Amino acid sequence: MNDRDALTVYATAFVDELAQNQIKDVVISPGSRSTPLALLLAEHPEIKIHINVDERSAAFFALGLAKAMKKPVAMLCTSGTATANYYPAIVEAFYSRIPLIVLTADRPHELRDIGAPQTINQIGLYGNHVKWFVEMALPESSMSMVRYARTVCARAVATAANEPAGPVHLNFPLREPLLPNLAEAKKYRQEKKQAAVAIEPGILTLSMNQLDAIAQEIGQAKRGLIICGDMKNDDIKGAVTELGEKLGFPILADPLSQLRSGQHSFANVIDCYDTFLRDEQVMDAFYPDVILRFGAMPVSKPLLLWLKKQQVENFVIDGGAGFRDPSGLATRMVYSEEERFCQDIVERLPENRDQGWLQRWVRVNEATKHALSSIRNEEELDEGKLFYKLNELMPEHSHLFVGNSMPIRDLDTFFFVNGKNVEIYANRGANGIDGIVSTALGVSTVKEKTVLVIGDLSFFHDMNGLLAGKLQGQNLTILVINNDGGGIFSFLSQASEKEYFEVLFGTPHGLDFSYTAQLYNTTYQKVQNWDEFSEVFTTSFSIPGLKIIEIPTNRESNVLKHRNLWSFVSREIASALNEEIQ
Repeated sequence: MNDRDALTVYATAFVDELAQNQIKDVVISPGSRSTPLALLLAEHPEIKIHINVDERSAAFFALGLAKAMKKPVAMLCTSGTATANYYPAIVEAFYSRIPLIVLTADRPHELRDIGAPQTINQIGLYGNHVKWFVEMALPESSMSMVRYARTVCARAVATAANEPAGPVHLNFPLREPLLPNLAEAKKYRQEKKQAAVAIEPGILTLSMNQLDAIAQEIGQAKRGLIICGDMKNDDIKGAVTELGEKLGFPILADPLSQLRSGQHSFANVIDCYDTFLRDEQVMDAFYPDVILRFGAMPVSKPLLLWLKKQQVENFVIDGGAGFRDPSGLATRMVYSEEERFCQDIVERLPENRDQGWLQRWVRVNEATKHALSSIRNEEELDEGKLFYKLNELMPEHSHLFVGNSMPIRDLDTFFFVNGKNVEIYANRGANGIDGIVSTALGVSTVKEKTVLVIGDLSFFHDMNGLLAGKLQGQNLTILVINNDGGGIFSFLSQASEKEYFEVLFGTPHGLDFSYTAQLYNTTYQKVQNWDEFSEVFTTSFSIPGLKIIEIPTNRESNVLKHRNLWSFVSREIASALNEEIQ
């Protein structure tokens, strides 16, 4: 068998094994060294390929696909700096626990370290940001090597998907000729739908004695608190809310917990804590005796600062057996699948009939929400009011992707609980502003009625991601909040350094995004008032393709409005607390 036939047999076995392991979507960036894998992926009848020219955008696009589908997605690029362009998305995937199968083509060993073109050191390129790395063997056609290719593939998929989920990296050294024999590829695929190695992952659970002890300890608490961050499993929502109701504990729900929207009970869900925990009266009045935390750490900085003052028993429940404790407050790491943990504890708890602690939180939350809702009277275009409006205007069963910096924080403040089943996404693994457009496009590939809310600098950072959306005819409504610079820095201490603030942090760009819309052939509208926004936004769901709606705002007035609103909220909270005392 010649080299071309050996390549065909080996690469076909690997690609077919992806399909056997239910990897149906692969994002490909064009290149020469990756030719054999790209052709065989395109030729496989059970694999859908997504073409994205820019590897950096492609990787974030794959990240969005995997987020939305909640299962592994593969991505393929050629050798050299193409592989380095994957890095930011791989970092995000690692820290946000998103499963990716990273396939990089490489020069064979004899062409490394001798100045060959498009060749860099790709061995362990992503370091500790992948769960597993394999330098694949050179293609051979022997039965043992075909088995090797399939086994490594099956193991890679299982490793990526197993909790904590994350990226794996397989590096393929390939010699010329790079053209496989497509006419022969079919006969090397398995007709039987069965993975080479059936890997059956289990879930982490606690012993009966452990559960009894934890249930007894938690059940004795009078002022408990449940905190929920980003949680991937939709089934956890019902289990957590049931636990909260059984215990009589308030549930502080980050937007990414998915607890703020749906058909579950909202009786214990607190959605305005980011605002009222800024208030010294509340910080002094509310002191729990036990805390249970599920998912990633919430976005809210006021919550984090408040938590650091609570020297109490602090349980972190993590089905991925990680160490999610940026606050350094955890006293108990509980390695158990979250839904199972909640169900097991609920079975062991008596009903908590003392609702006083919960009602204190509910009263302050409602007073805060009432005060925050005064933003509806704001006539000028305002970043906070945008999310208040979205709470009203988002359709049933829609999907909202939110950029980092100010958008995710305004979402936290103004996107209240609702029964619309709005699923919320963000890149909160590394919290960067890069790749957000591409990630949202990945989500929109599989999720209808997807909306992206993004700041102007983040939008600029990933405008080239729009090309994939244009070429693939995807539907996405993009709301660009344009305050001509980095709005979040205006809230931070460096804003006082007037001489250097604009050049170092404000970074005004003066870009006209209407030209971006023309370049990528998108529908575009720059709104001037809220009535126009409501009409354009609502209409966008009936228009196919990419839609850009620009919302111009002012950075300085935005800071002032936020601070005035927080002052008003403080007065409302004081009234609520005084009524409670009386």
